[in-house]
Amino acid sequence: MRTILKLTSLLTLFLLTNLFADAQVVLPPFFNCNMVLQQGIPIPVWGWASPGEKVSVTFNNKTVTTKTAKDGKWRVTLAAMNYGGPYNMVVKGKNLRTIENILIGEVWVCSGQSNMEFNLSSAIRAEDEIAASNYPEIRLFTVKKRIAQTPQENLEEGEWWNCSPISSSHFSAVAYFFGRELYLKLKVPIGLINTSWGGTVAETWTSPEAIANNPDFAPMLENLKKIDLKEYSKSVEKELRDRVGEYSTTDQGIKDNEPIWAAAAFDDQGWKTMPLPGYIENNGLQGVDGIIWFRKNIELDASLAGKSATLELAKINDSDVTYVNGVKVGNTELKAEAKRSYTVPAGILKAGKNNITVRVEDIGGNGGIYGDPKEMRLKTENTSLALAGDWKYRIGVLKINATLGPNSYPTLLYNGMISPLIPYGIKGAIWYQGEGNAGRAFQYRRVFSDMIKDWRKQWNQGDFPFLFVQLANFMKADSLPAESTWAELREAQTMTLSLPKTGMASAIDIGDAVDIHPKDKQTVGKRLALSALNVAYHQNVENLGPVFKQMKIIENKVEITFDHVSKGLVSKDKYGYVKGFTVAGADHKFYWAKAVLTGTNTIVVTATEVTAPVAVRYGWANNPDDLCLYNSESLPADPFRTDKWRGITELK
Repeated sequence: MRTILKLTSLLTLFLLTNLFADAQVVLPPFFNCNMVLQQGIPIPVWGWASPGEKVSVTFNNKTVTTKTAKDGKWRVTLAAMNYGGPYNMVVKGKNLRTIENILIGEVWVCSGQSNMEFNLSSAIRAEDEIAASNYPEIRLFTVKKRIAQTPQENLEEGEWWNCSPISSSHFSAVAYFFGRELYLKLKVPIGLINTSWGGTVAETWTSPEAIANNPDFAPMLENLKKIDLKEYSKSVEKELRDRVGEYSTTDQGIKDNEPIWAAAAFDDQGWKTMPLPGYIENNGLQGVDGIIWFRKNIELDASLAGKSATLELAKINDSDVTYVNGVKVGNTELKAEAKRSYTVPAGILKAGKNNITVRVEDIGGNGGIYGDPKEMRLKTENTSLALAGDWKYRIGVLKINATLGPNSYPTLLYNGMISPLIPYGIKGAIWYQGEGNAGRAFQYRRVFSDMIKDWRKQWNQGDFPFLFVQLANFMKADSLPAESTWAELREAQTMTLSLPKTGMASAIDIGDAVDIHPKDKQTVGKRLALSALNVAYHQNVENLGPVFKQMKIIENKVEITFDHVSKGLVSKDKYGYVKGFTVAGADHKFYWAKAVLTGTNTIVVTATEVTAPVAVRYGWANNPDDLCLYNSESLPADPFRTDKWRGITELK
């Protein structure tokens, strides 16, 4: 493989050399008309020409000259400048390039997954917003989607656009509203570079250098280095065959339309075991999609024979058909976040050994039975039998997705969509991502902070401001307090604020229960801009909602104190209630709580079921849809927990 990579590098150099043999100075696409250059810092400009060729860059009546290296690359650094423009830049080798309409202003990289990629044309009031988007001093650049095996030096294409109704509609809505808010507040040119890809995980946006130091992903990086992209599909199929054995394209668990693997007396002795709940990808089936059958035998005493029961199976990604003693008791299609709860009719359960079989269909990404272990149980009127633990499993159908996607390996999008931008001068970055990592929220604590530190290291501009959006409320609201992967991901995001020059925009009150892409991007952009004004531009503005500071237990009550209240805590409930709090005792069982504002920055929380409180949580759910606690600046309180109990995404 090293020989192949070496030959590839030599071929690339050969092609570049031949390309530059005609003495054409080549610049990255973002060094082009209408660009914005970062004010207040030395300005790097680079490109390619013939090896040894003299290249000069003239800008603002000053000329800097250099010679290209053996690989044809050249780079100069222009003196820092203050806001202004438009300017022209002349780049001269044996040919000449003139770049017009350049502004000196604030440049922000805008990255993440689909909520950053989400276009202005899909936002609320899109028609009016697009019609009003005539801001010639805001400039827009979109990076073309690309994955790459190694860090790339150049983009394939791209151009800067003056912000107008023509260019804004297909640009990132979050980035546009952020940039517009900054422009209206600062009255300086704004450059926005959108480099985003829907559905992606944070590790794919991280450099190989950082990934190599992460034990969770380093082995995948080594595998990536060995891949021949032309033979990728064949290598994926071979690797899966070697790892999981032979496979079928038709479900072996069904014969003549009968679920033979669900039969109570079926012999599953040769099946492998897997701890549930947990994604199959974390339990030896990385890269596996298709149909997986799970079986578990349980012992019941005679008192339960013949009685009806409720079977709970946490969550299943993506679809399932569930059987008890060979009898189908329920099924759910394509609802990965829906909790599974099925009625077992009277007459099915028996004394002694009983069998539960679940046929799971995973169409892509993470799959399997996952969620809170406490929500895997068989309940009757007076008993509750835990079902978490080892289950037997066997693959019924293995579907191979042999297309290299952005999440197939870590670092692919850093290589293709971030590396080529470096070291373009920037003020900072905004980031909207996390949904793709929610199932691994505990790991995200490290992955996200490592990525931020990595970008700062690679850009070599110091600790530039890095601002991010906290996950919005999403999915059906829980009727009772429950564990939540999204709450744990939000916690990981809040913890990232410990890094210097970071800021967070909450979206906990502007989500959509049935749409992972909430359309209110205006509020997101404004809240990101507040963080920019505070963190990057040192203005005395509040950029966070109330943040948990400390708790004090007073008999059966808990007093919670908050930071970032501005002029005081506010309840936006029309009756003055403060909702979203839960309380637990030493048994770790949470109950809905009564919360009362008692001071400028304090709330007292109680629950009648908990006489000796130990822990308090607020907004701890995928969709805490009734939150009403804000500060005087109308910024929502940050969801939090006071306990350090093991979460459902923490590795065991």
